[in-house]
Amino acid sequence: MQRAYFSSVLQHPADRVWQLVRDFNNYPRYIDGVTDSVIEDGKDGDEVGAVRRFCYAGFWLRQRLTAHSDTERSFSYAGLEAFPFPSPVPNGAPAAIDYAGTLRLTPIVDDNGTFIEWFVDFDCPSNDVEPWRTELNKLIPQWVGSLRQVLGAA
Repeated sequence: MQRAYFSSVLQHPADRVWQLVRDFNNYPRYIDGVTDSVIEDGKDGDEVGAVRRFCYAGFWLRQRLTAHSDTERSFSYAGLEAFPFPSPVPNGAPAAIDYAGTLRLTPIVDDNGTFIEWFVDFDCPSNDVEPWRTELNKLIPQWVGSLRQVLGAA
């Protein structure tokens, strides 16, 4: 497995950030490019095992919530289908990846902000590792930036 990792500081209290992201079905509220999200099988958005089906940048994806902790302000998820490479590539796209991700929030006591970590572990053929790591290291900061914008507008 490979890992793409991003961390940042949000100038908002961790409890406020967590209230927005803790529901696995809230994706369209804080991620640019997510237009629809539905939790399957009548489960709640904070129930481990819940599956969300969502549309991101024109791709329909499904993910299972594998861990959720209000105490730790974190959740983890696993892709149920391989994620196709989202950007056009002149010589052909890298193979789709199997992946799992974690979003974790830690309160910053000094200024009442939030330290956010978001990482994605992925598996793909060795010749596709670098294009995928580059792509994910571009996407994850965009997702955090989108969350930051939503928090700033509220």
